[in-house]
Amino acid sequence: MDDKGRDQGPGREGDHAGHRARLRERLLAGGGLLDHELLEYLLTTAIPRRDTKPIAKALLREFHDIGGVLTADPIALQRVDGVGETAAATLKIAHACALRLVQADAARRPILSNWQALLDYLHADMAHHGVERFRVLHLNTRNMLIRDELMGEGSIDQAPVYIREVIRRALEFGSAALILVHNHPSGDPSPSRADIDVTRAIAEAGRNLGITVHDHLIIGTSGHVSLRAQGLI
Repeated sequence: MDDKGRDQGPGREGDHAGHRARLRERLLAGGGLLDHELLEYLLTTAIPRRDTKPIAKALLREFHDIGGVLTADPIALQRVDGVGETAAATLKIAHACALRLVQADAARRPILSNWQALLDYLHADMAHHGVERFRVLHLNTRNMLIRDELMGEGSIDQAPVYIREVIRRALEFGSAALILVHNHPSGDPSPSRADIDVTRAIAEAGRNLGITVHDHLIIGTSGHVSLRAQGLI
């Protein structure tokens, strides 16, 4: 039993079991479950003898939506009443499985012909992070992904970007092209002046070495911005 899960008595346990059985039947029949129902059922694997509906709803209040819950820091998750280490780990494994699914889809074909799958993967992985992270996707001459590397992680609104380090790693991997990616924890993906300047500097450095910067994607909870589509690189 999770360290925060407590048995609420045999009568209530029977009620919970019946409710969970109905959720399971709907899930297996292909019926859609609401966000709080998905979390509720997921949490039953970690807290089998407690009503998990209030916990699921508390998580959604705290982290705004299911994406925010699954990507939340494990310590932050455990601040919600009823969520212990086992429950937090259960939520994180669900997120990890979802990421593997969309990551595999994104990597299956050349990135430039599979753009939506890439955006789905990046949004699932980065949109809800509480700090800014800068990543570089390294592509070969066929535009297949050969490396997805985290290059910097910063405060709530800034991640360090070292132009020479980005180019050095591209040369090490034999990258033919790069896609730069970072998130805006504010949720607004609009590029800053610094975002534009560092993108142009990396693109210029890469151009001199035969390395193309295809794009710089900024990910936020409200969507994404492509600097290439905006005509900024």
